[in-house]
Amino acid sequence: MVAKTIQLMHSRSGLPRTGYYGFSWTSLMFCGVPAILRGDTVMGVGICVLGGLAAVAAALLGLGLAGLVIGWFGVGAFWGNLYNRIYTRRLIERGYRFADSDQRNAEAQRAFGLSDAPAASRTG
Repeated sequence: MVAKTIQLMHSRSGLPRTGYYGFSWTSLMFCGVPAILRGDTVMGVGICVLGGLAAVAAALLGLGLAGLVIGWFGVGAFWGNLYNRIYTRRLIERGYRFADSDQRNAEAQRAFGLSDAPAASRTG
């Protein structure tokens, strides 16, 4: 599945944020860089380091230059399957609620397994 966006709004402050769910192609290509750009600096740097270590390990295990690519994209593929879900769940835990159209809210709730998650009021 390709990543989809969902608009979120903080339940107290009313601040809007964009959440994501589905496979993160940018995380596949750039490992932890999207996490760093979204403010998850420690997690992003950790994944970049892990990708670099995997690349070096694969290269040293006899795969040569191809090992660099295989190691990096191996970590990126794993991370791409997880990161959008982690990022958006963290926003929900911090008080953000789905604030998109009813159809998109319902789709995101199904994707996150949050059938009882309240949606933010789109009025006022």
